[in-house]
Formats: sequence, C-alpha cells, structure tokens
Amino acid sequence: MARTDARFRAAYNLMLDQLAAQSPGDTLPSELNLAKGLKVSRTVVRAVLKRLAEVGIIDLDGRHKSLLRTATEADRLPEREEYISLRELEGRFLDWVLRFDVPAGTPLNVAQLAKQFSVPPHLLQEFLASLDHFGLVERRPRGGWRLLGFTGDYAVELSEFRTLLEVNAARTVSALPETHPVWTAIDALEGEHMQLLDRIDTDFRDFSQLDEKFHATINAVVKNRFVSDFQKVISLIFHYHYQWDKQRERDRNKAAVGEHLRIIAAMRSHDADAAQAAVQAHLATSKETLLASLRVNHLG
Repeated sequence: MARTDARFRAAYNLMLDQLAAQSPGDTLPSELNLAKGLKVSRTVVRAVLKRLAEVGIIDLDGRHKSLLRTATEADRLPEREEYISLRELEGRFLDWVLRFDVPAGTPLNVAQLAKQFSVPPHLLQEFLASLDHFGLVERRPRGGWRLLGFTGDYAVELSEFRTLLEVNAARTVSALPETHPVWTAIDALEGEHMQLLDRIDTDFRDFSQLDEKFHATINAVVKNRFVSDFQKVISLIFHYHYQWDKQRERDRNKAAVGEHLRIIAAMRSHDADAAQAAVQAHLATSKETLLASLRVNHLG
C-alpha cells in the first residue's frame, strides 16, 4: 500500500474517532486545525473530508462543515489494502499516455483512471499534481485535469534538457577518485553490458531495463534537489520509448550497448571531454529513436 494512502486511511479513521465525541448538527473545525489535530497535510484532510461527505457522515458546503450522522464501525477503512506502488503508478500512467491512443487535450476522468490503475482517487490526484510542472498535464479552469500530450516539440525539449543533465553527470563521474563507490557500480554495469552483448540475438529486449539502470547510476552522483524530479520523468519517458517502435529493435539495442560501453571507458579514463562527447553521441541517437517513434505513430 502506498505511503500516502496509508496516511489517508489512518487519518480518516482517526477523524471518525474524533467525530464520535460530537453530535449531529455540530460544526467541524477548520481544515488547518483538523490538519494539526490529525498531524497530516491539508491535502490529506481535504481527501478525508471529501470521503466523509460522499458517505453522508458530514455536510460539506464550501468552508462550512457539519456532522450529519454518527459513524459506525462499517464506516471505518481497513488500514491495509493492496494497491500498486507509486512507481508502478508512474509506469502505468506513462505507458498509457505514451501509447499514442490518448490525444492531447483529453480530459482525465480521475475516478475512472484510479480504478484502471488500481489506486485510490486521492493518490492519483496527488500524482497528477506532481506531473503538472513537467508539462504533461494541466489543471482545468473549472476543476479536474487535462492531458497536454506527448508531441514532437515536447520530445525535442526533453532531449535537450536531458543532455544538459547527463553531460554534467558524466563529467562529474569522470572527476571522482577511484575510491568512490560509484566505480564499483559502474564495474558491475560494464559486466552486465558485456553479458547482454553475448546473448543480444535472443535477449535484446532486456536492454530497456539495463538502460534505465545505467543512466540512473550515473545521474545519482549529482545531488541536486531541483534536478531529481526531472530525472525521474526523463528516465520514465526514455525507458518507454524503447518499447514503442519494434522495427530493428535488436540492432538499435546492440548499438546502444556499445555507446554505453564507450561512455564507461571515457569516464574510467577520467577524460571529462571524452565522456561528454560519448554522452552527447549516445543521447543524439536516443533522441532520433524517440522522434522516429513519434513519426511512426503520426505524432512527429
């Protein structure tokens, strides 16, 4: 169960306990005071209030909140329920968006999508809010969400930004001493790449996961709170693009393995300029693959 949902359920049940001391018709405290009393964010409080109103326990009219009925044991939520993880939600949503059958401008039905992705609606709402500043979705003027879509322009802008981030990461790794733990991880990655080359004819689809691991390892050396969220959405999108266009997939993945090994060799030689050039060449190929996938699906 996602941590956010666990907080919601615990807060919801605690709210029922607090309401047990009140009588129908009593007015509830403000959202701020409720948040302090429940020790959760106001976002969670709003989700709790919305659920209470939906099941008829309270009347919710703007800022005015009043108790309608006494809660029963049946109103309580089980504190454990199997939902997919936030990481799985990210993957399912991006997969849904990037399969090209959801046109830009599509209104998002949160209740329907929450059921489709096996998450509670309030968790999907929070997830969409986290994607807002990436330009994939936007809030609608009268509430709800709209999908902005994944277009050729978006792919180009994302690729350019990715290059800035990953060139910086590769140059940073190149300057690290041999005692840094990243080198142990890179040695292991090199071994995995060599093993995949040996079985590339049959297991070329394994590259997608290895690619994600490779870039995550290198990018992790740069500790920047403003970059980490963008790295996440970039890795998700470029991870999925390897699944879009199946033509020449084996050849593309074999070539990409070679590009990764050249990046590793350049970083290990502590040649920052060579590492930068290798990263730029690899990401230029990745960008073209991304744009080709969009053209195949008539979005380029």
